[in-house]
Amino acid sequence: MSGHSKWANIKHKKEASDKKKGKIFSKLAKEIMVCVKQSGKDPNSNPRLRMALIEARSANMPRDNIDRAIKKGSGELGNITYEEIVYEGYGPQGTALIVECLTDNKNRTIGDVRVCFDRNNGNLAASGAVGWMFQRKAHFVITDEKNADEEKLMDIVLDAGADDISAGEGVAEIWGPPESFADIAKALEDAGIATAEAGIIRRPDNTVEITDANVAAQVLRLVDRLEELEDVQAVHHNANIPGEVMESIEE
Repeated sequence: MSGHSKWANIKHKKEASDKKKGKIFSKLAKEIMVCVKQSGKDPNSNPRLRMALIEARSANMPRDNIDRAIKKGSGELGNITYEEIVYEGYGPQGTALIVECLTDNKNRTIGDVRVCFDRNNGNLAASGAVGWMFQRKAHFVITDEKNADEEKLMDIVLDAGADDISAGEGVAEIWGPPESFADIAKALEDAGIATAEAGIIRRPDNTVEITDANVAAQVLRLVDRLEELEDVQAVHHNANIPGEVMESIEE
């Protein structure tokens, strides 16, 4: 789930179980396959693949899984073609959602996404309805408390292109333009700083604050259900759920 900020509060059930972890690996494998199929298996000449491999390492994806995905993408292990599709919609209290998909069956995917919105207090919208509310950003999360220091990270990543850093409660987030992703990742790697999460996400320009726990639970349920769909790669939203509201939901 990609929200506005405060990764520690909004990660929610992102890695709550081995089953969820398996879904993350499956999504990463699909992304790697598409990258290889489009532009080859050399990450030095394929920036998108390089980014996908960094994401995979941040998620602790097994090397065997990565190698298998590369071979599938290059046609060494069969030939599967996926199409990239982005859906937009609204959730409870007017929250905006963007759903990124990779699919080999558009009819199945649109049906699954539409049903998910309809059954979870949301509405699928037309293309362009909410996309303008978000900007694509390179995003890194550091959860190692000794490295989640704003001043320390500034010295490391500002020259690499980062344009926003926030830190607190043992968690730091780094943001930058998408084209700086590889440079920021290398700066962190050279400094020996591991990331809990790394990727290109859609960051909302403005957020919708959800102070009602019931509404917040509905938003989270919609995001969770969308993320569980086989063809969905990522869900981005502009809900801002304060920590105390999140805690009341999880009790």
